[in-house]
Amino acid sequence: MAALRAAGVLERMAARVGREAADVLRDDGMSAEAVATALGTTRSQALVLLLTARDR
Repeated sequence: MAALRAAGVLERMAARVGREAADVLRDDGMSAEAVATALGTTRSQALVLLLTARDR
């Protein structure tokens, strides 16, 4: 049970840090292409991260 709780805490921490990082990148004017390359993901997934950060 403790391992499951710890996994939940880690998941929430990772999500929060990811949102904060996307917010900083958006403020710096980094393009979705550059974010995608840095994260090893697609442009559309990076764009979702940046747009979500903007809506916060």
